Amino acid sequence: MAKKLYVSNSTESTRMFRNNFLESLTKVHYTVPLIFWIPVIIYFVWKALVPGGLAVGTVVLYYLFGLGFWTFAEYILHRWVFHYEPTSKWGQRIHFIFHGVHHDYPKDRLRLVMPLSASIPMAAIIYFIFTLFFTEFKLAAFFAGFLLGYLIYDECHYAMHHANIKSGWFKRIKDHHMLHHYAEPDRGFGVSSAFWDGIFKSGFKRKKGVNKIKTDASNRAESKL
Repeated sequence: MAKKLYVSNSTESTRMFRNNFLESLTKVHYTVPLIFWIPVIIYFVWKALVPGGLAVGTVVLYYLFGLGFWTFAEYILHRWVFHYEPTSKWGQRIHFIFHGVHHDYPKDRLRLVMPLSASIPMAAIIYFIFTLFFTEFKLAAFFAGFLLGYLIYDECHYAMHHANIKSGWFKRIKDHHMLHHYAEPDRGFGVSSAFWDGIFKSGFKRKKGVNKIKTDASNRAESKL
C-alpha cells in the first residue's frame, strides 16, 4: 500500500497559532486575492500608459513578459522555497506554516489561496528586486502581468482542489497537480503550467499505469466535493 501523503483529505482545518489574531491571518476566502489585486493590476497598467507615456504595444509586450515570467517564478518558489525542508525545529515550523500545512490538509478551503498577510510582503520584496532590472514604467507594465499570473495560479489552485473538472486542458493540469499531492510530492512543481517541469525534467516519469495513478489521485481530490 502506498504511503499516505496527507493527514486529512476532508475540508477540515487545523490550528496553526494559539493567538486568534495570528490564526485569522492564515485563512482567506478565495475571492479576497481577486478583490485586492485586480485594482492593483489596473493601477500598474494605468501607470505605464498615462504617467509613463509608454506606447500600448510596449505595455502589452512587457505585460505578457511579466505574465510568462510568473510561471517560472511559480516553479522556482514551489520547488526550491516551499519544498525546502529545514532540519531545525524553527525552520520546520516555518515550512509547515508556508506550505507543509497544505500538503497535510490539501482540501482546507481557507488555506488554498495565499492570504494577504503573506502575499503583500512577498509582492513588495519581489517588486523591489525587479527595480534592479527595469525602469519604473516598464516595470509597472511587467509587474501588472506578473500579478495577473499570480492570480491565475491562486484561483486555478483553488479550483484544482475544489472543482469537479471532467475533461479538457484544465483536467490535465489538475491531474498533474494531484499527482504531486497524492503520488510523488518530489515531482510536478508546476501548478498553473507543467511547462517548467518539462524543462527541468521534474515531471512524472511513470508510464506503466500512469492513467490509473492519475485517476486515483483525482478521485482522492474529488472525494467529499
